[in-house]
Amino acid sequence: MALRQLRYEGDISLKKTCKEVLTVDDKIRELLDDMMDTLRATGNGAALAANQVGILKRLVVVDYGDCQYKLINPKIIGQSGVQECIEGCLSFPNRFGMTIRPQSVTIQALNENGEEIILTGKWEMAKCFCHEIEHLDGECFLDKVIKFID
Repeated sequence: MALRQLRYEGDISLKKTCKEVLTVDDKIRELLDDMMDTLRATGNGAALAANQVGILKRLVVVDYGDCQYKLINPKIIGQSGVQECIEGCLSFPNRFGMTIRPQSVTIQALNENGEEIILTGKWEMAKCFCHEIEHLDGECFLDKVIKFID
């Protein structure tokens, strides 16, 4: 396992759409492990999308509270409610803003064994799922900010 180099504002990979993973194999599992190690080494992040480390594949890792997920090809399949959030991002250090997100989000993905999983995140986890899946589509939270926080 290895730490990957984070990509920051201005890096073109943050604006690229990531490609679907067609085969879940040891190489994908190694990337997910590296991403989780990188996330944990940053100290204040909750999740990381693959393009944040320069990999244009639909991969996300989450390490928030008691939840640790390695997600392959995640997509939102349901949402409800509305919440106002404060967001930041490892790729945009020291930039924070208010966003409007769903209060609850259901996602479909594959786990690291290639098995389909369905997860529902509420409040902070809903924000996290939305934030990371948007990264995979080349979007960032700054595009959603309704008010920046100094």
